[in-house]
Amino acid sequence: MKASVRRTFLIVALALAAVIPRARLLASSNARNSSGVDRLYVIDCGDGSGPDESRWTPGANVGISVGFPGHCYLIHHRRGWFLWDTGVDDAVARLPNHELVLHEWGLGTGPIWRKPVTLAAQLEEIQVRPSDIKLMAVSHSHPDHAGNVEMFPNAVMLVQRAEYGWAGSRQDTVAFNRKHPVKLIAGDYDIFGDGSLVLLFTPGHTPGHQSLLVRLPKTGPVILSGDVAHFQTSFEHRYVPSNNWDRQASLRSMDKIAAVLAREHAQLWINHDQSQSDAQKKLPAYYE
Repeated sequence: MKASVRRTFLIVALALAAVIPRARLLASSNARNSSGVDRLYVIDCGDGSGPDESRWTPGANVGISVGFPGHCYLIHHRRGWFLWDTGVDDAVARLPNHELVLHEWGLGTGPIWRKPVTLAAQLEEIQVRPSDIKLMAVSHSHPDHAGNVEMFPNAVMLVQRAEYGWAGSRQDTVAFNRKHPVKLIAGDYDIFGDGSLVLLFTPGHTPGHQSLLVRLPKTGPVILSGDVAHFQTSFEHRYVPSNNWDRQASLRSMDKIAAVLAREHAQLWINHDQSQSDAQKKLPAYYE
């Protein structure tokens, strides 16, 4: 009798051992398929150009001028609006020719940023007010990504602790307003706890650079690059600009993104890649 009970128990245990891993796998898959995100808007947030592409792709395309778009991304989650990056300051739209010349490599060297249409006007087009956005994050503190943070004074900004302390230390960074509500994080971070929006710590371009994994219900997983790579060729050939904060960290972060892309079967949307931008739907259209 006891032997029979033991045999029965063993059979049940083996059956459960076979079923439980599959159940866990299905649960994980279902969690990803039931994303809390329902749409993502790609917003034009500045249009840049530079006289020498090799400043971003060392050793390649030397002396060739290059254009590069800049984007912000407005994402609707069931718990509210989330803004990723804020683009070039809307004040540039009021300057002559709607343009601002930066001097990153010396006087008059560029890049030049143009902004004929403001972020505020584009949000208004889809009837979203700055006060509707309660949560935001910037990939890093460069002015083409963090130029409009104070348009959203009540939105909690998610930023890596390493970036927050470094911002404002160089002329090519934005000094964050210390009165702005902020949540400092260290490393990868699941924003809503449901896997739909995950910050990926990708230092190198700056000390606290981060990228964003977005799991869209129809489009599937997408990684918004920030400046982990400036162009598709930069990512493919592992080009690291000379003004990046740390070359080796930059390479490790690109490898990290490549691993996530493979694991998630995700797309990589590179913020400044012109051909990608030309092919993307822009606000008021959106991705689901």
